[in-house]
Amino acid sequence: MATVYEEDAKVFKALCDEKRLRILELLRGGEKCACVLLEQLDLGQSGLSYHMKILVESGIVESRQEGKWTHYKISEKGSAYASTLLKNLTTPNAGAEENTCCK
Repeated sequence: MATVYEEDAKVFKALCDEKRLRILELLRGGEKCACVLLEQLDLGQSGLSYHMKILVESGIVESRQEGKWTHYKISEKGSAYASTLLKNLTTPNAGAEENTCCK
């Protein structure tokens, strides 16, 4: 059973690679077929597949099959979750218990 930290780490893993950031930039313009992404990226089909698997598993990207090609788009729900997660983790003193150490 995956912990919440393992699930959240998938979001950050998706965002910590320059090729995946480029893919997200391309998907900001709307849904794209894998064939279009292959034309615009310096990746082979197996490389694209690897990066898309990570993006889809993170929840940030959704996929759908059409014939032999897969189409990808940014997930509104996944994007909102990633944004909220980052904000919650980087907001100082939010929900923190008072540090009683060394008083």
